[in-house]
Amino acid sequence: MGGSGAPTRTPSVTPPDPLLSRRGGPLLTLTLNKPHRLNAVTLPLYQRLVAELEDADADRDIRCVILTGSGRAFCAGADLKAHRDRPQPPEERRRYIEAAQRANRLIQTIGTPVVAAVNGHAIGAGLELALSADFAVVAEDARLRLPEVALGTFVGGGVVYTLAERVGVLKAREIILLGDFFSGAEAAAMGVLNRAVPAREVLEEATSLAHRLARRAPIPLASAKKLIGPAATLSREETLERERAALEEIFATADWHEGLAAFHEKRPPRYRGK
Repeated sequence: MGGSGAPTRTPSVTPPDPLLSRRGGPLLTLTLNKPHRLNAVTLPLYQRLVAELEDADADRDIRCVILTGSGRAFCAGADLKAHRDRPQPPEERRRYIEAAQRANRLIQTIGTPVVAAVNGHAIGAGLELALSADFAVVAEDARLRLPEVALGTFVGGGVVYTLAERVGVLKAREIILLGDFFSGAEAAAMGVLNRAVPAREVLEEATSLAHRLARRAPIPLASAKKLIGPAATLSREETLERERAALEEIFATADWHEGLAAFHEKRPPRYRGK
C-alpha cells in the first residue's frame, strides 16, 4: 500500500533562551546562555537582559542581581562570525548598539545592586558588562581584553568612564588602545574588577556578596549607587546638596527607624524598602 504522498516535515527546533533567569529568595541570577558561542552577545540577548533588569528594578523583593555566564566563559563579546557571515543593515546595527548601551546603562543605574560573577573569559562587550556592575568577582585564570580598537571598531557600554573610574585615565588608555590580554588575577590587582578567586569559587563568592548586599537597606543603598562615581564630575556644592536630599528622604523612611531599633535591640535589621 502506498503512502499518502504528503511531504515529510522536519520538526522545528526552538532555539535556547539566550538569557536564563532564576529567582532565589531576594536574589535574581541572570545567566548568559549561549555556551556554544562563549555567550557572545546578540540583539535578542541584550533585549532579554534589558527586560529582566527593568523588571528587577520594579520588584521591591529583589534585593540584588547576579550576572554570570553558562559554560566556560562569562562572555566573549560580539559574535564576530555572525557579523562576518551576515552584515547588518544600518537600522539593525543601530538597534544593536542602542540595546547594548541600554543594557549597560541599566546595570549601572538601577537602584538594585548588580554583582558580576565572571566565571571565565570576558572579552570586549563581555568585559563592558562586568565593568558596568557594582561588584565583580572574576576567575583568577580568566582571560580579559578590550580588543575593539585593535579590530577597527570601538568600545561601548560606557567603558570609557567605567574603566577610567577604576584605574585612572592613563591605565584606561593603555587597556583600551593597546587591547592586550590580562588575567582575572591581574584585573583584581589593578583594580579593574573587585576580587579574583579560583574559577570553581566564583559563583559561590558572588552569591555570598549578593546576600550581604541584599541585607542592606535598599533606599540608602540605591542612593549611594546613584551618587558614587557621578560625584567625580559634580561640584562640591552639587555633591553636598545631593547627599542632603538623600538624607532627608531616608530619615522619613520606615527602614531608618527599623535600623535604629535593630541597633538598640542588638538584632539584625529587617528592611522592607519603605
